[in-house]
Amino acid sequence: MTLFALFGAVFGLLIWGRFRYDLVAFTALLTGVVLGLVPSERAFEGFGHPATIVVALVLVVSAGLVNSGAVLLITRTLVNSARGLGGHIALMGGVGGLLSAFMNNVAALALLMPVDIQTSRKAGRSPGQSLMPLSFATILGGMATLIGTPPNIIIAAVRGDALGEPFRMFDFAPVGALTAIAGLAFVALGGWRLIPSTENAAGAVQAGEMKNYIAELTVPEGSKFVGLRVREIEEAADKADVAIMGLVRGGKRLYGAQRLTKVEAEDALVLEAVPDALDEFRASHGLTFSDEKRRELLAEADAGEGLGLIEVVVPESARIAGRSAHGIGLSWRQRTVLMGISRQGKRITSQVRKEIVKPGDILLLLVPNDRSAEVTEWVGAMPLADRGLAVTQDSKTWLAIGLFGAAVAAASFGLVYLPVALGLVIVGYVLTKILTLRELYTHIEWPVVVLLGSMIPLGAALEESGGTELIAGGLVGLTEGWPAWAILTILMVVTMSLSDVLNNTATAIVAAPIGIQMANSLGVSPDPFLMAVAVAASSAFLTPIGHKNNTLILGPGGYSFGDYWRMGLPLEILVVAVSIPLILLFWPL
Repeated sequence: MTLFALFGAVFGLLIWGRFRYDLVAFTALLTGVVLGLVPSERAFEGFGHPATIVVALVLVVSAGLVNSGAVLLITRTLVNSARGLGGHIALMGGVGGLLSAFMNNVAALALLMPVDIQTSRKAGRSPGQSLMPLSFATILGGMATLIGTPPNIIIAAVRGDALGEPFRMFDFAPVGALTAIAGLAFVALGGWRLIPSTENAAGAVQAGEMKNYIAELTVPEGSKFVGLRVREIEEAADKADVAIMGLVRGGKRLYGAQRLTKVEAEDALVLEAVPDALDEFRASHGLTFSDEKRRELLAEADAGEGLGLIEVVVPESARIAGRSAHGIGLSWRQRTVLMGISRQGKRITSQVRKEIVKPGDILLLLVPNDRSAEVTEWVGAMPLADRGLAVTQDSKTWLAIGLFGAAVAAASFGLVYLPVALGLVIVGYVLTKILTLRELYTHIEWPVVVLLGSMIPLGAALEESGGTELIAGGLVGLTEGWPAWAILTILMVVTMSLSDVLNNTATAIVAAPIGIQMANSLGVSPDPFLMAVAVAASSAFLTPIGHKNNTLILGPGGYSFGDYWRMGLPLEILVVAVSIPLILLFWPL
């Protein structure tokens, strides 16, 4: 009973949300050790558990795929503001679902959210009309593979502990991928119409309200731009939302009036755009960065100003979340001023430096131009219109994809243990300088690691004490005499309900052993029950707190807490209706 009380306290605190989930989980672990519920020699086994290691490695690999331009390769040709909203949602949702199948779904949303917001601005519509469908699509896509979402990694590890062999890379695909396709079809074909109007969303800022930057990109030897007149490359620039201001040739600046000038090798194009558009234009057309001398000339021409504006969105794990800019010393530590906060459509302009910042807020920061990446990283936020933390290394795109593809193939065929395969990918990324040593640690989401490392020993203690057997027995007793589909439905509904209010990782840790015990009580295979838990734990669509993706879009989309269930509830019903027959077909009892 003591262990049940401890889990009840953990769930209550997680639902309350007053304290961050990693602190709650770690405190619960230490409490369990002190009370003798968890043997002291096994207290920290969870931090070396394969599930914990794989989650950390997947986040680092995702960062390498971003740095190399692998994601840009997919998305840069897809952004078209002239496309209708339904078509845009279908396209972005499909790309998001595909990406999240092979990288952490939080990272997939982080990559595509700026693209979606930029497209909304170009089309003159609120980002709230498309951000929720994009978030749901990335959550759905993660169901398809082992590494797509942490619950699948945990389910596989639990199966390995219970049956001696974990699920493999694509064992989730028959159920997860088909369920994801059905969910994506619902979201794209009409589910988005259920989203309440967010015309006053914080993210619905006109492009002109965001500060553009002046930059130089050099035209190298062999570029397709060599020999063209400036006006002949304006169409390509317009497509990337970049304005060509002129040329720098031999130290002489030639501006817009020289549109008939032919471009020569080593000319520098003078451009105006937001940072992500500049990087897209550079990577798409093989341009290079200007040398130091030209950067100095450009800085002198930039009205003598050394500051710039950036917009960042605050995740739950940010340093500034739950604190004020004044409280963390933003101005004197980082020479940065908090200009404003945007929160679910309401702009806060009075005493903003003393305002407590909440997850999902958008911050408008005035920063030194050469320190925007460091400031963003220090605050712990995510750039809204510019990733900021790395420059796309488009020359290494196929190298990054090849290393990752080889690792996935080797792990899928059982040639290499998955954590080892992912580790080798990271070593390859470091040796080829796709990732720096510093990025190995900055891209790991440490609060999730602490959550996993703390909850795994508690979950093991619950199982060894007979707690999971007791819960499973109660569910079996409730469903006695029911058909198999009804029993699986009850398990999925209970797991989904937990996942909507708790972290989906914690939900999987608790629900997976219960599924195994239910199967043992019924004398059937545990695999269909584990698959039911895997799908249900990833189906957190009713609230902004059940999944990090839903939290991240809260501010930029201008949503309220009660907006999610309108599209989320029918989607969860659809997930249950589609996945139950698929589970019974591909994983029979």
